[in-house]
Amino acid sequence: MEYRSLGSSGLMVSALSFGTWVTFGDQVQEDTARACMIAAREAGVNFFDTAEVYAEGRAEEVMGGIIEKEGWKRSDLVIATKLFWGGKGPNDRGLSRKHIMEGMDASLDRMHLDYADLVYCHRPDPRTPIEETVWAMSDLVRNGLAFYWGTSEWSAQQIMEAWAIARREHLVPPTMEQPQYNMFTRDRVEHEYARLYEEFGLGTTIWSPLAGGLLTGKYNRGIPEGTRVSLAGYQWLRPGYEGDEATARVAKVEKLGAVAKDLGCTMAQLGVAWCLKNPRVSTVILGASKVEQLIENLGALELVPRLDAAVMERIEGILGNKPVMERDWR
Repeated sequence: MEYRSLGSSGLMVSALSFGTWVTFGDQVQEDTARACMIAAREAGVNFFDTAEVYAEGRAEEVMGGIIEKEGWKRSDLVIATKLFWGGKGPNDRGLSRKHIMEGMDASLDRMHLDYADLVYCHRPDPRTPIEETVWAMSDLVRNGLAFYWGTSEWSAQQIMEAWAIARREHLVPPTMEQPQYNMFTRDRVEHEYARLYEEFGLGTTIWSPLAGGLLTGKYNRGIPEGTRVSLAGYQWLRPGYEGDEATARVAKVEKLGAVAKDLGCTMAQLGVAWCLKNPRVSTVILGASKVEQLIENLGALELVPRLDAAVMERIEGILGNKPVMERDWR
């Protein structure tokens, strides 16, 4: 396993990490979840990601229970959770000081942990002043409930505002951002955040490296049963897999399949390795509904050195969506 710095911080995270979105508490049973976490840990994964909203808190319970049962050394792990959607009450969601403090306590209780290594603001909250959120998140760190705090799917402007407040008030600023990043979703990571890497040393923990499975090729002939798109409660994902845009993406996936074949790898490995090729990526979060799938995706790390300039240029020719960038990261 390769380990990378989380931005400019001193924290080292495994280049590939394991997340619980959709799977834990929804798509897989606890024995499968345990097997996946053990396989990830045996491969050198030290970063495990969850959120209060995943399966309405059940994902945190399952993950925390596995860590406790396996008796893993706490200092060997980097545990991350996210706050925003904590329940149905008017103060059970958002980034108010009340919800951040109560939500953190509830998450730690579900995971049977004294602290989380990372805690994220899961989305921007237009109803709460950023200053209130920055104060509360900074206090989580200062009170020892988390070591670092960050954001997820915040704009560069919002992150810069949070940094300005932290500097002015002598608070702990955000360390990392968790954005979606894959071959079809690139602009924010490659262009919008460019200034943040240089000025603030922003780290990135990437979610959906396979575009929700689209880049694996399994949706080339429609939506198969048993996938996350067919799960109850996840119908909101469906538009991304149907219609003209999805058809155009599938056409590109089919061409990318030829690249993967020439490299002797799977489509999933190609998609994950492509994300890892970007040095601004601190870690790529993998999800899996079975151990075999996770082991396959972990193999992407060995593929990265083979993605030379010629291969990357071939991929760019297929994608045709390279953002206008201040600096080439290859």
